Amino acid sequence: MNNNSNKYSKWIHHIHFWKYPSILLTGVAIANIGDWIFLIALNLTMLDMSGSPLAIAGLYILKPFATLCTNSWAGSVVDRLNKRRLMITFDLIRAVLIFTLPFLHHISLIYAVVLIIYMASSIFRPTSMVYTTKLIPTEHRKRFNSIQSLIHSGAFLIGPAIAGLLFLITSPQMAIFVTAIAFGISSVMTWILPDLEKETVTIDHPVNQESITKIAKSKRSWQMVKQDWGLVIGFSRQAWNVMLIYFLFQILMVLAAGLDSMEVAFVKEVLAGTDSQYSYLVSVAGIGLGVGALVNMVIVKRLTVTILLAVGAIGFGAGYVIYSLSHSFTGAAIGFFVLAFFMAFMNTGFMTFYQNHVPVDMMGRISSIYSLVAAVMQMLSVFILGLTAQLWSISWSVIIGSCVMLGITFVLALAVRLYMPVTKQEQASS
Repeated sequence: MNNNSNKYSKWIHHIHFWKYPSILLTGVAIANIGDWIFLIALNLTMLDMSGSPLAIAGLYILKPFATLCTNSWAGSVVDRLNKRRLMITFDLIRAVLIFTLPFLHHISLIYAVVLIIYMASSIFRPTSMVYTTKLIPTEHRKRFNSIQSLIHSGAFLIGPAIAGLLFLITSPQMAIFVTAIAFGISSVMTWILPDLEKETVTIDHPVNQESITKIAKSKRSWQMVKQDWGLVIGFSRQAWNVMLIYFLFQILMVLAAGLDSMEVAFVKEVLAGTDSQYSYLVSVAGIGLGVGALVNMVIVKRLTVTILLAVGAIGFGAGYVIYSLSHSFTGAAIGFFVLAFFMAFMNTGFMTFYQNHVPVDMMGRISSIYSLVAAVMQMLSVFILGLTAQLWSISWSVIIGSCVMLGITFVLALAVRLYMPVTKQEQASS
């Protein structure tokens, strides 16, 4: 009887714990699917209005530009204001602005509204990260992040499928309205979640709590932002091993973004592929991400954060090299599947590492400021790879970029092995 009672109590506790994480994950799923519908519908709307691929390229420049506009000060706001209210506010802002887009008939106005939407997204991301870290205890973060990775991969497949169905039934404009509704629903899901501002989270790296408290009480001004930059730099020096791993991962993502910008040209000019074949490759990547996320979710309890991040990163880089060295469509498809499969493990490992080793009271500031640096690096990466392709060849540009990326993954894996701090929970389980 006692064993049955204990099992029953554990199940009740398990169900009770996952109540709010499940609501959060549902909101994440709805918002992610909405993001994909919005991306595709917006591209088609812009192409219909302008008839110019350059106009669509302009939309992709807006994202890093939005990061440059917000991330120098956004972290200061995020770390001081109520995270749950901020998440609700920015979901509603995005919902309202997206709803207005079909009524705009000038490209310049659409660009302006989309820029504000991306700025809201740039602030929402670190806010969501801080709230998630407070909501999910350390021992459950690997599992939560693996499920979240599966949701992202599912949205990658489901979002475009729903968008295609909506285009058959109605129009891209109606799909944009659906996206607005999705963000509205996401805000309602966030409203159901508890307010965690008064809760504290234990961190693995000591920081000067007196400095954080002093700055938190300072006036909201540019002086405050300046102090915050100093605090982030101070933490980066103190926890140099954590920030080394963080920065290496950001460089990896920057190179991936640069190589992704060359994908269409590589497939069409180097592999002599068609638009439909390129779409098929994207679908293969989606399948790889889904399979990787599913396997990851099943075995994540048996893997350490070190293995998830190190092995995932090397597999991710190897996938890009396979793709870059391919002379056939089949080889490129294998590369896409491999990189997407291991990306699921890498992302879960990095998210768990970040949540476990970065102070929650500074998470917004650290994420925003380093994202600002990453945005500048991303634009430089796209420019350098594009220039190399123009002056030399697309094939060699992608090969060199992929090999550099693989080299960085080995450096990241070595840094993770040598310098990643071990949490108390990991010590207990070892």
